[in-house]
Amino acid sequence: MIVRKLCVGQSRQLLALNRRAPAYTRFLSTETPVDTAAPTLPKESIAPAENPLHEVVQASRQSAQVNPRQQWGELEKRRHKFNNLGTSVQESYDPEDIIRNPPKPSDVTLEMLLAAGTHLGHSTSRWNPQNSRYIFGIREGVHIISLDVTAAYLRRAAKVVEEVAARGGIILFAGTRKGQKRAVVRAAELAKGYHIFERWIPGSLTNGQQILGHCATKVVNAMDQELPEFQADLADRGSVKPDLVVVLNPLENVVLLHECGLNNVPTIGIVDTDADPTRVTYPIPANDDTLRGTCLIAGILGRAGEAGQKRRLEMAAQGKTAYEPITARQLRLDPLTGQAPPGSELEKGKQG
Repeated sequence: MIVRKLCVGQSRQLLALNRRAPAYTRFLSTETPVDTAAPTLPKESIAPAENPLHEVVQASRQSAQVNPRQQWGELEKRRHKFNNLGTSVQESYDPEDIIRNPPKPSDVTLEMLLAAGTHLGHSTSRWNPQNSRYIFGIREGVHIISLDVTAAYLRRAAKVVEEVAARGGIILFAGTRKGQKRAVVRAAELAKGYHIFERWIPGSLTNGQQILGHCATKVVNAMDQELPEFQADLADRGSVKPDLVVVLNPLENVVLLHECGLNNVPTIGIVDTDADPTRVTYPIPANDDTLRGTCLIAGILGRAGEAGQKRRLEMAAQGKTAYEPITARQLRLDPLTGQAPPGSELEKGKQG
């Protein structure tokens, strides 16, 4: 028994001595390695400079002369260099880049619209015949929207948004589908407008005094600075209506488009092959189901609104306005009759 245990212990020690060291510690010895595995070649056949094993032998001898810290540094450099090997992709698609930094209307290209999938329509059995002038052709039973028409209508809509923003108009961005929230909010931030991403409350325009009468309203000057001295004059005024409405999904917001039509509010909408283009004032023929395409269009319109706001503030800094400023007397008049409301200070002064 004692002999057997001794043999087992000695055999384990022998196995431990014959085991190879880890790969990263094989070149950390300070002793000069004995080159026993190198093949012997005649000196006359190959010169030392042309010998392929000459550089390896020289590198091993140089590494043997340095200390272990330098050898470890060289090992880390080789490991870092190995990790950097491979193909470097210069241009890659980042889904957040469209929302963070949307392109300008002047930067719109057909390749950009094609990559966003705006050319894909619906099945031919679901098409609306009024969209025939926007359709390029049919591919495997699916209508293909002409990107030339999409780019032209998108630039026209962007020009409308820019001019409305330059004249101090109120722009409302609406997108109630899942995933459109961030694009709608970002576009409203750029254009300094308003946004709706959950649902449109029916009657907000036709019966706005009852639905939106409790919402806060403020008066600002040409430089967007609030004027609190006029806050008391807004108590008897109606709710403010938008000057332009941008709808990313017109099919789910038919009520919104109908109320805009009743109140003569112009609208911009993404019209697919199954939608009715006559419901919006400025249609943009494109695929409204792709999230990348709707984010791209919303970002472009937001950039256009940002350019209009910048132009308006530059004009205001010079003392110019693209609209007629409202005086304090006009603010206190009834917006329907144009006269002072009964019992007001203006009416009493007029009677006296």
